[in-house]
Amino acid sequence: MRRGKVRLRLFAALGAAAVVAGGTGVMLAIPEASAATGGVTGYATQNGGTTGGAGGQTVRATTGTAIHTALCNRASSSTPIVIQVEGTINHGNTTKVSGDSCNTAADKIELKEISNITIIGVGGGAVFDQLGIHIRDSSNIIIQNVTVRNVKKSGSPLSNGGDAIGMESTVRNIWVDHVTLEASGGEAEGFDGLFDMKDNTQYVTLSYSILRNSGRGGLIGSSESDTSNGFVTFHHNLYENIDSRTPLLRGGIAHIYNNHYVSLRESGINSRAGARAKVDNNYFRNSKDVLGTFYTDAAGYWQVSGNVFDNVTWSAPGDDTNPAGPNVQSNTSVSIPYAYTLDGASCVPNVVSQTAGANKGLQVSNGNCVPQNPTTPPPTTAGPNPTTPAPTTPAPTQPSGTNLSIGAGSDGSSKASGTSYGNVRDGSLTTYWSPAGATGDISIKWGSATRVSRAVIREPSGTSGSIGSWQLVNHDTGAVLTSGSGAGTITFAATSLTKITFRITSSGGAPRVAEFETYAS
Repeated sequence: MRRGKVRLRLFAALGAAAVVAGGTGVMLAIPEASAATGGVTGYATQNGGTTGGAGGQTVRATTGTAIHTALCNRASSSTPIVIQVEGTINHGNTTKVSGDSCNTAADKIELKEISNITIIGVGGGAVFDQLGIHIRDSSNIIIQNVTVRNVKKSGSPLSNGGDAIGMESTVRNIWVDHVTLEASGGEAEGFDGLFDMKDNTQYVTLSYSILRNSGRGGLIGSSESDTSNGFVTFHHNLYENIDSRTPLLRGGIAHIYNNHYVSLRESGINSRAGARAKVDNNYFRNSKDVLGTFYTDAAGYWQVSGNVFDNVTWSAPGDDTNPAGPNVQSNTSVSIPYAYTLDGASCVPNVVSQTAGANKGLQVSNGNCVPQNPTTPPPTTAGPNPTTPAPTTPAPTQPSGTNLSIGAGSDGSSKASGTSYGNVRDGSLTTYWSPAGATGDISIKWGSATRVSRAVIREPSGTSGSIGSWQLVNHDTGAVLTSGSGAGTITFAATSLTKITFRITSSGGAPRVAEFETYAS
């Protein structure tokens, strides 16, 4: 599989503006403008790609009516347009607008039977308050840098079936990026899903977004028979304080990487009805049943690598409960057709907190756990990223002093069968930890800040060369302390931390770590 760094670009070629009437809002007509089209990632890059309204006219809207007017004033339903949104969009300023190039509604932002649209929040921010965005029978749409909150399925006001963003009925090529989707409760309080895909929705990417405070994160497929959806990517998103569906998958393929999951109360990634999920380098914390098949006997499947399970609890298997843990293993194989770069799972909480959600400046990860502005050029290939310490080759010298790993704790990404995290701090070269795949993380942790300046990575007796390239990471901050290749002694600037992670980024096969020793000097 080819992997390359994919970064977001924000293009704003703004021409002369003319003020025009826009229903109850004001629109600025700006010819020859485009929004963020250069950084589309994941499955939205496939099937011809997703460009939104690139190359079309740009208008500004401050009401829902103005958004609908912009859609209806186009020459055709496929004429490209970029709609810059600022202010609060709600039921009070959203009405149905009619025209040959649109099919709108009064109780939601309706993107129906149209294509080539970008909706992007600008200025002081765009908030869709109790008003959802509904995409139906449409394609090539970008939604970026907006907040959608408290959209209800029942109670007052009604909107969009309860979905913050909902897609259904032959939808293709959608990129939702740097958005915040939130509710104030679950179904009992009148809320439904935050990000739903139904009835033949394909080639979708959700990136650098926040989904929180809801009973349901979202789904792919409305029932066990609705399996025509798929090819969906979720990356660098925060799911927080959610009961379940992060997401729920019924059939199809999903690629789920570098997401941060916090406080999932009932279940997380629920793969069922033949769905296949590739789950790479995610960080799960303080949650229950974060991966598996739940509430059905229709099995789904997963391929896992590099994930961190931090204080995750698991239910016992049952007739309609098949959790992937506590010993999380792959039960399928998924081929990904596009290039991507994985951040190490241990730094995901830090990089997601700085990049995900609306009004974060559209920052993205540079592929090495470091946030960057979207206009920052990529590092050259002639040398390492300047924010990363230069690689070091482990020295053969033996450190002196007390091995701080003895008596400490340990955890890491998914582990190979028969291996244990605790094996790297038991003082024995006959036991070891090995990741479930060719890469993974192993960490040493303490109950309070501990000063460390040297580490030793030892392979099992009779083994050599199983470890390829690696990074040594301050788990507390996500900072890379140093990097290199092979086992041996590693020195770095003395650092006070509570957790240190040895991240294997490449290997020739199945890498094995017998001991992860740490020293103050």
